[in-house]
This record gives sequence, C-alpha cells and structure tokens, in this order.
Amino acid sequence: MSETLELAKALIACPSVTPQDAGCQEIMIERLEALGFHVERLPFGDVENFWAHRGDAAPLVVFAGHTDVVPTGPLDQWRSDPFMPTVRDGRLYGRGAADMKGSLAAMLTACERFVDVCPDHRGSIGFLITSDEEGPSINGTRKVMDYLTQHGTQIDCCLVGEPTCEKQLGDVIKNGRRGSLGGKLVVRGTQGHIAYPHLADNPIHRLAPALAELCALQWDRGNDFFPPTTFQFSNLNAGTGADNVIPGRIEALFNFRYSTESTAEALKARVESVLKGHRLDYTLEWRLSGEPFLTRPGELVDAMRRAVREVTGHDTTLSTSGGTSDGRFIAPTGAQVVELGPLNASIHKIDEHVSLEDLDALSRIYERVLVNLLT
Repeated sequence: MSETLELAKALIACPSVTPQDAGCQEIMIERLEALGFHVERLPFGDVENFWAHRGDAAPLVVFAGHTDVVPTGPLDQWRSDPFMPTVRDGRLYGRGAADMKGSLAAMLTACERFVDVCPDHRGSIGFLITSDEEGPSINGTRKVMDYLTQHGTQIDCCLVGEPTCEKQLGDVIKNGRRGSLGGKLVVRGTQGHIAYPHLADNPIHRLAPALAELCALQWDRGNDFFPPTTFQFSNLNAGTGADNVIPGRIEALFNFRYSTESTAEALKARVESVLKGHRLDYTLEWRLSGEPFLTRPGELVDAMRRAVREVTGHDTTLSTSGGTSDGRFIAPTGAQVVELGPLNASIHKIDEHVSLEDLDALSRIYERVLVNLLT
C-alpha cells in the first residue's frame, strides 16, 4: 500500500461531516511536526483550523485545504460504509476521497518526500487547513487569513487541493474563481380575496415585469479568463396555500456568479435601479460570499503546468469555472492562488471515489511543484 493511499484511508475513516474535523487534523499535525513544521492550532467557534510552516524565508509556498466533508446522503445507497475506506477495482471509495482528503494525503506525502531530499530547501512551506469549507465558511480560512495578516505573514504562492480535473488527472487547473453575490428580495403588496383584485395589490404581478427585465440584462461580456456574469433566481415563495387569496408579499432569492469585469457594488446598483424603476415596495438584503480572483500566468501557474507535464506527459487547461473555493479568502492578500486536485465526477455523490493511480500521481505533481518553486 502506498504512503498516500494509507494516509488517505486514515483521513476518510474520520467521520468529519462539516464543521467537524473528527481527528483528521491531528493526524496531519503529527506528521508535519515530525518534518520540523511549527504548528499553530487556531480554533474559531466550533471550527478546527491549523497553520503550519517550515522555514521563515520567502517565497512562502502554501498548501491549503479542508478536512470537513458534506453529509453522506442515504447510507443504504452506498456500496460500502462511506467512512470505512474501501478499495475496489483500482479506486478508493469513501466520503471525502476526492473532495478533498485524497488531496490532503497527496500534499503531505509530497512534502515528506521533498523535505527528505531537500531538507535545506530555499523559502518556506506552509499548510493552511480548515474544517469549514463545506459549511458557511465563516470560522475557517477567512479567520485564519485574518490571523496571518495581523501577524505579518505574507503568502506568495498557494496551491488549493480542490478537485478540478474533468477527464484525466491534470487536465484542468483553476487559476481563478468567479465572485458570488446573493440577494434576498421581499416585495410587499396587499393581501385580499382573489375575486376582488381591485381591493388588493398582488406582489407577484408587481414583481413579474422586474424579474423579466433582470433576467434579460447582459451584466458584462466576460474576458479572456472569465465567462460573462450570470444572474439566476433560485427561489420564489408567496401565497397562503389557498387558491382564492392574493398574497401580501413575495420573497425571492437570487445569485450572481460574476467575472472580474463587474464589481459587487455595480451589480447591486443595477438591480436596485431596476426595482425602483418598477416602483416596487421592497426590501433587499445582500450577501457577498466572495469576490472574483484571478492568478495570471506567471511563476505559480508555470510551475503547476510544468509539474503536470513532468508527471502525466500532457498539458493542462486553465479554467475559472465552477463554484467558489477558499481561494477567495487567500487571493485578496496578494498571493498567487491555483487549484489542482483529483477528478471531480464523483464529488458530493453516493460512492465518492478517487483512482489509486491518480492519488499517487497527484502526490508526485505536488512534489514537482515544490521542486519547481523552492529549488
């Protein structure tokens, strides 16, 4: 059994459903301390985090990831217990195998091999690990980054282990992510009998034209790295449950996934302009989950591309697609941030898995990144 597989199995065996860590971080900390890392445990609220670093010189190259996983779903639909790591047909099965305990194991074993060969490497290596990525993401990487900033720690390069690949290991690395801006809109009317609409004011009818206008707008055209900004309504709720009552209010939830061509403030202003133009009686609450970030081709992207080619023999594609990641809390400090992990086809699904071959190859890619950046 490879070292990476053995460690991945130990991590999967910890039932760390968000925000629980369930012992994963202690497993990692023990091995990092054996390599000479200085470790700071940084719990915030009910979330376990740690920051570990080896060396104090620049550049500081950081591995970032999360030990928490999403809930399992119906246990009777899994072929094997999701927290009893199982190898079948060349794959490792278990919750978190791909997202992202496999990546964490590959990072650690890559670091162990690198330090064994290059104990006096230049620069520094860091690990930023949280158990709050799959949850609200309030007391995890966001808080750790605040702590590091307050203590004057500047990350130069950060590799996040999110599962990015689509058809084969290394085919896609994320060099940025779109921003996420959500809104909760409440439009008020006057409740009444549906047979006497002149005595009521239907907020559904009031909102409909504004909704259509918002959905038809082009928010931006994107750029070479980002697709155009998208706007989607996700929930509409109104009514008393009776078919003869005009409701007194309607609540709508919507979300922007936006490129670097737009800003949160500009998007908010355009939405408010449309709503006011339709003379709605409304309230609107905003939630900014993260600004978009982009790492342009340069030192880190080049090191990643070379590492993928050296291990797999094929080239990789840069992408900013998909949801958000904890990279959104790291990039604003000026760090170069990229993401590379296993295939994402099974993440969050029943029978989540990772290829054994890919698990070992991923560790070698991470090792080559360290070689490319720190030797």
